[in-house]
Amino acid sequence: MSNKTLALGDVKIGTALPELPIEITTTLIVAGAMASRDYTRVHHDKGAAQATGMQDLFMNILTTNGLVGRYVTDWAGPDAILKGVAIKLGTPNLPGDTMKMTGEVTTKDEDEGVVEVSVSGSNSWGDHVTGTVKVALPKGA
Repeated sequence: MSNKTLALGDVKIGTALPELPIEITTTLIVAGAMASRDYTRVHHDKGAAQATGMQDLFMNILTTNGLVGRYVTDWAGPDAILKGVAIKLGTPNLPGDTMKMTGEVTTKDEDEGVVEVSVSGSNSWGDHVTGTVKVALPKGA
């Protein structure tokens, strides 16, 4: 995480965000489900997940959404303001895997002071999450 917020002028279309590996643990999956009040058993009970055909419990979309937002705001800095997150889930995140977050600035609105970042989080099965994040940056630093 940066201690300094990026200014709008620091960012160009095509700017790549640094890769962020996130270790997927049972604790992360269960804590994310409980914190988001998602008590669906497949997110905290391995037996329930296996009864649906999965090999283990798996991450919920709300946890993924939070990790995507965190990835972009950690890059942008503490004064950046998250304006929107639009994601689509693909392969599941299971314990013991690593999700590698990557991103690239795809649009920049000078008038609004907002950039859009295309994001992807991949694990050993493929893309767990793809989408876009809009973040407002200060116009000058």
